[in-house]
Amino acid sequence: MIDQAVASASRRILGLVDLTNLNDDCTAADITALCKRAVTVHGSVAAVCIWPRFVAQAVSELKGSGVKVATVVNFPAGGIDTSAVVAETEAAIRDGADEIDLVMPYRAFMEGRKGFAEEQIIRVKAAIPTPAILKVILETGELKDPLLIHMASEIAVKAGADFIKTSTGKVPVNATIEAAEIMLTVIEEHRRDALKDVGFKPAGGIRTVADAASYLTLADKILGANWVSASTFRFGASGLLDALLGALDGTGQGAGEGY
Repeated sequence: MIDQAVASASRRILGLVDLTNLNDDCTAADITALCKRAVTVHGSVAAVCIWPRFVAQAVSELKGSGVKVATVVNFPAGGIDTSAVVAETEAAIRDGADEIDLVMPYRAFMEGRKGFAEEQIIRVKAAIPTPAILKVILETGELKDPLLIHMASEIAVKAGADFIKTSTGKVPVNATIEAAEIMLTVIEEHRRDALKDVGFKPAGGIRTVADAASYLTLADKILGANWVSASTFRFGASGLLDALLGALDGTGQGAGEGY
């Protein structure tokens, strides 16, 4: 039996999903399967998020679907070789990537090298032509301190991020409501001061409709009920899609496995 309230939430969430496979053992066959999952009878996800080596394949397989292709750079460690990260970004763009998810050099940032972190984001942003977009991963579970999360959010936004993203999904603590509230507040402040929308992407550990809905409730509270759309909000997840489809099909699957 279909729970209409849960189904309604699931429909809203489905089009906001960045369907992710960043497994170390990911294969071309896995990418084919991911691209097929991205288009469902209930609608399509917003994007797939994959390793750079699979971008060209995903672009080909998703042609005409409307599903964006996102990839990761400086992932997952958030290193300090900015020239290498820029080259990685340029290669992904040449292969057809629509969206770049950059891990900011968060360890350098935590050591006080805030200007370096900002400069890396600026240089990567400069390598991304419009309409492709940049999402900056803060790795909030490693930053831990609310003041650091706030400062990292501000730096990323001012350096040109189109989205700020919580996590890689590769550390013990990933997306949390507490980090989301800080990041969304910075986004709201930036929108008020600069009249420019920056998006938000929680990632890692979001596996149920209730998990996802809690983030939407928070975004609605801070930024208003009409703010959330695929151009301003994404969920980074692999298992969430199964939970959404279970709710929409009435099979009642509560949580999907995976990231």
